[in-house]
Amino acid sequence: MNLQQKSWQIRKDIVTLIHHAGGGHIGGDMSVTDILVTLYYKHMNCSPENISDPNRDRFVLSKGHCVEALYCVLADKGFFPKSDLDHYSAFRSKYIGHPSRKVNGVEMSSGSLGHGLPVSVGMALAGKKDNAPYRVYTVMGDGELAEGSVWEGVMAGGHFKLDNLTAFVDRNRLQISGSTEDVMTQDSQEERWAAFGWHVISVPGNDTDALDRAIEEAKNTKGKPTVIIANTTKGFGVSFMENKAVWHHKSVSDEDYEKAIRELEQRGAAVHE
Repeated sequence: MNLQQKSWQIRKDIVTLIHHAGGGHIGGDMSVTDILVTLYYKHMNCSPENISDPNRDRFVLSKGHCVEALYCVLADKGFFPKSDLDHYSAFRSKYIGHPSRKVNGVEMSSGSLGHGLPVSVGMALAGKKDNAPYRVYTVMGDGELAEGSVWEGVMAGGHFKLDNLTAFVDRNRLQISGSTEDVMTQDSQEERWAAFGWHVISVPGNDTDALDRAIEEAKNTKGKPTVIIANTTKGFGVSFMENKAVWHHKSVSDEDYEKAIRELEQRGAAVHE
């Protein structure tokens, strides 16, 4: 499978979903898409067929506000019918604006920032104690790293040498209130995680080939957990959304929808050239 091509398709699905629903966290959805695609379509042992298998890989979207990207991937993978997303964010729908365990394929209800990594540490530690073969993956936003509970999880992950755990930081450098560096200085993420005993990989986070290699390296790293600092662009793929904090959460007008889909189709088509 061409992961890059799949990423452009998923981005079109995200824009369509948010346009239909009347709003969503589109900026972060677009920055995190390549991570989700590379995990779900290449690396994770997790499918609709083995969702009840105790040895399946686990995924936790700690930055739960970017649920639209996760839902589009899960629907495309067949965890539930794509038509279910016609009811996204509708009254009494289980497809709400943050991941819910009522949705098939969602391991953890998330969105209260700072919780995903600590829970993933618990999952990974349980796997170690059970001698289970599964791996645990979690994706965090860089703004989320201002939460103290994240660093308790980082400390525990390093202490217990959880080499079955891989964390991603969606390092797009923007959050709802502006630049992460203005809100709460984040650099150097690489030095910070390494100080807690993690294997650190820093990659272009919107490059599926680079992510593919990084995840493979994480699988082969023994004796410590791995963090992949994914240097991404918020709103990636749609020029008028890129690096704009205003697109953290926004509705998509009919005009913007047509422009975004046209641009995504053009960029997707270029993959074949």
